[in-house]
Amino acid sequence: MQLSLGKFYGFVLVQNRLSIDDIYKNKGNILLADLKSNHIQQDNRHAKQASSAISGETFGALINLAGRQRMLSQRIVLNAVLSTMGHETALETAREALDLFRVSHAALVHGNSELPGVFFENLRLVYFGEVEGDRKISEFIELVEEALNACESGFRTAPGLLSELGKQATPIVALLNRITVVYEVESKQHSQIQRRQHHELMSSIQNIAKQARIVSVNAQIVAARAGEVGREFAVVAGELTNITVKIDDLVRVALGNTFV
Repeated sequence: MQLSLGKFYGFVLVQNRLSIDDIYKNKGNILLADLKSNHIQQDNRHAKQASSAISGETFGALINLAGRQRMLSQRIVLNAVLSTMGHETALETAREALDLFRVSHAALVHGNSELPGVFFENLRLVYFGEVEGDRKISEFIELVEEALNACESGFRTAPGLLSELGKQATPIVALLNRITVVYEVESKQHSQIQRRQHHELMSSIQNIAKQARIVSVNAQIVAARAGEVGREFAVVAGELTNITVKIDDLVRVALGNTFV
């Protein structure tokens, strides 16, 4: 038996002789007001959370890339020094590490097809605020380039540049570690927000299902009063009840998986 949901609700309203103003006062129609409220709350949350669109996988990639920068900086310094001690491949290894370090820094700051660049305030502060992370990292890259060129050409400036590079090794690692921590902290906050939003969404769905059950019960009562004419509406009301039960089951499963 086919019956549209619109006709079903229309029948319920007519049988109860409700006016349009009464719809929002009747418990069976809280569903409509609840949906409107949920949309408003969701819009507000989206406006306040700038990084909410970034996936957990992207955060993981950012943390890994930022962490790798620490390792690359040390590899650069080590091989730059080794190149002056007769290690044939050290200079080439240092240049390869520098190229990867430079490209990775550009991806973290400016973004690419897979990464967002600087996309939240604390990250902007550590790169472009008082910490001046971007400037210091760029200066480190320039120093490495100059030192490697001097070593390759045998310039007399090479020892002094390597000495300065050695002095910068510890501060640059500390800076890169600080940047990595900023990503990690934001990732944790992002994960907490996602879990809370998921829980709120499931709770809203449960609440909507509850209101739908109220509508269904009211409809069944009206259908019973209508006698023979109300039988088909009683069937629809029963199906609506079954749907809300299934919704409750799905929500319980979803909430359970969230905290696994």
